[in-house]
Amino acid sequence: MKLPVQRRVAAAIAAAFPVVIGLTVAPALAQTPAPVPTKGDTAWMLTASALVLLMTVPGLALFYGGLVRTKNMLSMLMQVFATVCIVIIVWVLYGYSLAFSEGGSLNAFVGGFSKAFLAGITPQSTAETFSDGVVIPEYVYVCFQMTFAAITPSLIVGSMAERMKFSAIALFMPLWVTFVYFPIAHMVWYWAGPGATVAAAKALANATPDGRAAAQAAMNAVSANAGLASQWGALDFAGGTVVHINSGIAGLMGALLVGKRVGFGREAMPPHSLTMTLIGAALLWVGWFGFNAGSALEANGTAALAMINTFVATAAAALAWMLAERLSKGKPSLLGGASGAVAGLVAVTPASGFAGPMGAIVLGLAAGVACMFMCSAIKNAIGYDDALDVFGVHCIGGIIGALGTGILAAPLLGGTGVFDYAAGKVADYDLLGQVIVQAKTVLLTLVWSGVGSAVLFALVRALIGLRPGTDQEREGLDLVDHGERAYNY
Repeated sequence: MKLPVQRRVAAAIAAAFPVVIGLTVAPALAQTPAPVPTKGDTAWMLTASALVLLMTVPGLALFYGGLVRTKNMLSMLMQVFATVCIVIIVWVLYGYSLAFSEGGSLNAFVGGFSKAFLAGITPQSTAETFSDGVVIPEYVYVCFQMTFAAITPSLIVGSMAERMKFSAIALFMPLWVTFVYFPIAHMVWYWAGPGATVAAAKALANATPDGRAAAQAAMNAVSANAGLASQWGALDFAGGTVVHINSGIAGLMGALLVGKRVGFGREAMPPHSLTMTLIGAALLWVGWFGFNAGSALEANGTAALAMINTFVATAAAALAWMLAERLSKGKPSLLGGASGAVAGLVAVTPASGFAGPMGAIVLGLAAGVACMFMCSAIKNAIGYDDALDVFGVHCIGGIIGALGTGILAAPLLGGTGVFDYAAGKVADYDLLGQVIVQAKTVLLTLVWSGVGSAVLFALVRALIGLRPGTDQEREGLDLVDHGERAYNY
């Protein structure tokens, strides 16, 4: 009699087992696990961050240093190096938070202080890339964006080379990144991210008629959680507006407000070492692969596209500048080739992840010719003293790149188009509409940075002055500001 009872008990247990397991496991299966960074993406972004630092020190420092006179070489190196150090500290104190956190009522223009002092960021916290469900360690993202924040103000010092004292630079830089760079970075690059956008779109698609209004309101809130230019739909893959137009127009304001170098237009002021300038330009080109390809935030096809575009646009611009020099002046110069390469790098930056390689070549050719013309004929005609052509290369090249991005991103012209996260596919491309958005973003950057920079230069001049005395300037800033010489022989 015991056997049938045992069988019935066993059968009951067997029947209940799947139910028990289902009740136990179902909640766990219902919860989607949080995405985890891959070692490949993490390794690439660590490398890209180091490459962008390479662009600045030693790349930009040597590029600028070779272009000034011997008596100001060390001063140029010191201004770039010190700017990097200042911005790194400001970035981790509050800069990252102002650029890449939600800013409440001011969110269209600047972030808040929720991540000041890197609050809440740990080795386990992550930052989203541009793919839903793909993340990298947030510390890596902090470092990557830190290098962008460091190089942008470093570009400005070339405009006031050889006549702005070091103390004025040291005061101006933290003010400029606080009131100009961080807001521009937020306005162009801050958004809710793919995760929130995709989730809100799915909720809206699956909403019942009664819940549709609430789901639409949630979708609108996600779309509104972005900087002003990002809400417009601005395309800036790696910093055409945020870095180059921003620093270029600031450099022009500096050149005008600091004034011309003593002897400008009457004395020869040739570069003291074009050898160093070419070394610096080459380091900029190498580091720029981190700048552009790294802005994909993943080791993927978009990074590969940005990489090849960084090759071909740079080469095209260098050749275009040299050819334009040959036609207008009779000889191509090494300085022209190096300057053309930088102009190509600047122009392709906003388009690097959107344009096709053939479009990038066209962009490089246009930038090489336009920037050469700006740095020679136009600059000479106006007579301003932008010592190292920051405005002519970075602002003009950045404008060409930003507007060109709106054209070359079109799939019809070999571009990638723009991915619509809500629809889950590449959207229909409105070329004219996108160019208008790009133009609005260019104008926003010119006005914000131009006016803000002018005010800050005026403030620093009122507080401590901008330049040394005439005799000190003739002696050279190496000795006057630092008590050292770049060369002792």
